[in-house]
Amino acid sequence: MRNFPDQPEELIRKIVFSREEVLIENGTAPLIPAARAAAAAVVANPWAGLGPDAGLSEAAAWLAPAIAARLIDRLLSGLGGADAVEAFGKGAIVGTAGEIEHGGALIHTPYFGNLLRESLEGTSIICFADSRGDAGEALVVPMWHKTAAATRTHYQTVDIRIPDAPRPDEIVVVAAASTGPRPHARIGDRTTDAQVSWSTLVGATR
Repeated sequence: MRNFPDQPEELIRKIVFSREEVLIENGTAPLIPAARAAAAAVVANPWAGLGPDAGLSEAAAWLAPAIAARLIDRLLSGLGGADAVEAFGKGAIVGTAGEIEHGGALIHTPYFGNLLRESLEGTSIICFADSRGDAGEALVVPMWHKTAAATRTHYQTVDIRIPDAPRPDEIVVVAAASTGPRPHARIGDRTTDAQVSWSTLVGATR
């Protein structure tokens, strides 16, 4: 790990929060209204400029919890607390001087994912998106139900874009959540699906 300030929070350049509510979908208000939100931290990449043999664990354990704390607080305050949250997701965009693995080190370890799951009172694995790009790159973060990942009603996404981030030596880390399902969700549920295979589809070819 390179030399940085004593406090990991000093590597966080900014926090961005975005919240949306769909009021009309296909001409009709959703039966179950829901808000979707994303909280993002723009963070100095502690591994930028280092080779692929550089260890990631020490810096991840030091930095990821500080990022998680900031994003969780913003997400919960913006959506009304953990009881209001029904779906969650996470993501990262790495600047062009970093590796995709650098984003993974911040979102795919217990130092971020476990803390997000615990704070949002979930039990499901957290679905994710990761990418690398220039400043202004948009990220589409997938979400699903926080305790019942097979519940299709809550398969949804939230978009976030920060015009000046990530710079080449930065990472944008995102935590996302929703208070309900997609508008007009009606495609069934994985737990009650019919058993479908190529052999069960009459006239289907592969």
